[in-house]
Amino acid sequence: MTNNSVHSKSSHLKEPLIRVARREGTSKLAAFFIKLLAIVLSCVVCLGVIYILTGSTPDKVASAMGGELFGFGTRQMNNIMNAYSSSPLEGFFRGLLSSKPFWRTIRDAMIMLCVAIALTPAFKMRFWNTGGEGQILMGGLATATVMIFCADKLSPALLIIVMLLASIAAGLVWGLIPAIFKAKWNTNETLFTLMMNYIAIQLVLFFNIIWDTTGGAGYIGMINKETHAGWFPTDIAGGFLGTENYIIHLLTVIVLTVLVYIYLGYTKHGYEISVVGESENTARYAGISIKRVIIRTMCISGAICGLAGFLLVAGSTHTIAKDTSDNRGFTAIIVAWLSKFNPFMMIFYSFLIVFLSNGSKEIATRCGLNEAASDVLTGIVLFFIIASDFFINYRLVFRHKTAKEEK
Repeated sequence: MTNNSVHSKSSHLKEPLIRVARREGTSKLAAFFIKLLAIVLSCVVCLGVIYILTGSTPDKVASAMGGELFGFGTRQMNNIMNAYSSSPLEGFFRGLLSSKPFWRTIRDAMIMLCVAIALTPAFKMRFWNTGGEGQILMGGLATATVMIFCADKLSPALLIIVMLLASIAAGLVWGLIPAIFKAKWNTNETLFTLMMNYIAIQLVLFFNIIWDTTGGAGYIGMINKETHAGWFPTDIAGGFLGTENYIIHLLTVIVLTVLVYIYLGYTKHGYEISVVGESENTARYAGISIKRVIIRTMCISGAICGLAGFLLVAGSTHTIAKDTSDNRGFTAIIVAWLSKFNPFMMIFYSFLIVFLSNGSKEIATRCGLNEAASDVLTGIVLFFIIASDFFINYRLVFRHKTAKEEK
């Protein structure tokens, strides 16, 4: 076959109708608007699904979402505004800051953010830590253990400190085990950390049976329900922030976010994590001990997950059960990926996912749907957001008609 015949055949091959091409230099502003458009479109699809299933109008859906976030509907808002007629804006913020649903959203978002922050150092190192669930549970189990056995032996302040240290140590150990196996024998960290989740769940179930307070149901129940020993106070600045606020969660996790941002971006350890993540060969050439970086980073990751367990048990559930972590260890992976491992962007995505999750549950309740429907709605939104990354990095190119085709 001659070159001319090959060229003749190739010239008759048609260009595909649609092809994918990489975008060059997408600006941050353009990426932001693409994600925003994805969120808007996902909401439109969710509204359509809800309308088809229940016939509920968009205003009813918006009322459910707003009520879940702000804690008051239109009537309550008007009452607050009338009470502060001279300063409606002040009335709005006073009503918002004293709202229990608002503070519960803050609490859930902060715990989600804490777990996402915990996973980030390991992910930047390309150590795929899927064991956040187990590390949270072990931190929560350590916290519950101290609450049960030390409540009447330590002062309230010292009890909280011991609970904190115990939770961090437990999470650290649970992160250290797979790190050692990875560093020494190059085991698959994804499977190893995933299996560690199931061990943690079984340990929690075991101690629930041992410490059962319900007469055989295998459930601990609320720990120190009468004395509240080891419980976070939720009425700090109660006159302004309401009688159920989670300001401790907010301050703790925001400070942690800033510290992790500085650690990853402006310290030698953070630089070593980035180099190991980019290329292990480059790290070896630069004299970086990969084994030491793996073990140190996973200790940090596990310790912060343990801290999340502490916040859950001491400041939220006041008990420990197999579902205490409520899949946060897996959902936080989505938060970390969407934010490109930027701790400050994780704040936005944590609030977004928690708001969508809680709001979807409220919509499902008001519209007579089951809890599975709320997961479907949340999944639709997450699908659109994740898919938006495709259009940020790639574009669709349509075939242009040739003069011959137009004839």
